[in-house]
Amino acid sequence: MSVIADISPVVADDRLARRNALVLSVAQALAGGNNTVIAATAGIIGTMLAPDKGLATLPVSMMVIGIWFGTLPIGWLARNCGRRFALQTGSVVGMLAGLVSCAAVLMGSFELFLFGTFGCGFYSAAHNSYRFAVCDTASDAYKPKAISMVLAGGVAAGFIGSGTVIVTKDLWVPHLFAATFVAQAALAGLAGLVLTRLKSPPPVPRAAREVGRPLSEIVRNPLFVVAVACGVVSYVVMNLLMTSAPIAMVGCGHSVTVSTLGIQWHVLGMYAPSFVTGHLIVRFGVFRVISAGLGLLLLSGVVGIAGLSVAHFWISLTLVGIGWNFAFIGATTLVTLCHRPEERTKVQSFNDFLIFGTMALGSFASGKLMATVGWEWVNAAAFPPVLVVALLVGWVARRRRGLAG
Repeated sequence: MSVIADISPVVADDRLARRNALVLSVAQALAGGNNTVIAATAGIIGTMLAPDKGLATLPVSMMVIGIWFGTLPIGWLARNCGRRFALQTGSVVGMLAGLVSCAAVLMGSFELFLFGTFGCGFYSAAHNSYRFAVCDTASDAYKPKAISMVLAGGVAAGFIGSGTVIVTKDLWVPHLFAATFVAQAALAGLAGLVLTRLKSPPPVPRAAREVGRPLSEIVRNPLFVVAVACGVVSYVVMNLLMTSAPIAMVGCGHSVTVSTLGIQWHVLGMYAPSFVTGHLIVRFGVFRVISAGLGLLLLSGVVGIAGLSVAHFWISLTLVGIGWNFAFIGATTLVTLCHRPEERTKVQSFNDFLIFGTMALGSFASGKLMATVGWEWVNAAAFPPVLVVALLVGWVARRRRGLAG
C-alpha cells in the first residue's frame, strides 16, 4: 500500500501533465507524418509492386500488423524501463523502417516493402501510445483535455506528412516515393529528439504492479468492453476507407497529388477537432461525444457512396476523420477510467493490442474488397459494425445512468 501512496502525487500533477502534453503534441506532429506517408503511398506502391492487384493494400495491412505486434512490447518497455525509453525506442525503429522502405522501392521488392511497412507499424504503436503517456501525470478531470492536446499535434502531422509526400515523391527519379521514406526516417529521428524533453514518472515498482488486478477481471468491466469496441470500430472503419480511397481516386482518373491532398484533409479531420474534443467531453459527456463520432462515420459512408468526384472523396475522408476523432478520444478516455495507476501500462497496451489485432485481421480484406466490389461497397461495409457499437454505447450509457440514479 505504501508503494502506491509513493507514486500517487506524481500521477495527479496536472501542471506536469500540461508540460508533457506540449512536448508530446510536438512529437506527434513529427511522428504522425509516418502514418500520413504510409496512407498516401503504400496502396499506390503496392499496386506497382504486388504480383496481384488484390494485394495492393497488403503493405498497409503489414503496417497494422506491425502496430498490433508492437503494442505489447511497447507496453512492456514502458512498464519495466519507463515511458520515455519505450517511446524513443519506437523512434529508432521508425528511422530504420523508413530506410528499409526506401531500399525496397529502389530494388522494386514487394517483400522488402512489406517488411519496411511492418517496421513503420511498430513505430506507430509507440506514437499511438503518446495519448496514454500524457495521462500518467494527469487527474481524471484533465485527462480528456490532455489526450486532445496531444492528438491536436496531428494537425501539423497532416501538413508535414502530405507535404513531405508531395515535395519528395519525384526527387529520386525514376523511383517514385523513394526519397519520401528517407524524409520519413528523418522525421522519426526528430521526434525522438523532442521526446528527450518528456518528464514521465519512473516505472511502477514491481511490488505495486503485483498488487494490481488481473486482466481477466478488468476486461469484464462493461466500461472497458465499450471502450475497446469503440476503439476497434472507429479505427477499423477509418483504416478501411483511408487505405482504399487513394486507390479509388487514382482509379477514377484523379492524380496522385489530388489523392495525397485527400489524405491531408482526412488527417486534418482526424486531428483538428482535438482542440475542442476534450472540452466537449467535459461539457456534454463522453458517451454523447462517442455517439456523435459514430454518426459521422455513418455519414462519411453515405457521402462516399453518393459520388466519385474529388469533392465526394475529400468530404467523405474528412468526415471519417472527424468521426474517428470523437469516437477514439472518447474511447481512450474510457480506458483511462478503467485502471488504477499501477495497472495503467498493462491495461493500455492490452487495449491497443485488441484494437489493432482486430484491425489487422480486417485490413487483409480491404484490398480484396476494393478489387472485387469497388469503392461504394467498401463504404457500405462500414455500416453494420458502427450500428452495432452505437447500440452497445447506448446500452452502457443507460446502465450507468441507472446505477447513478
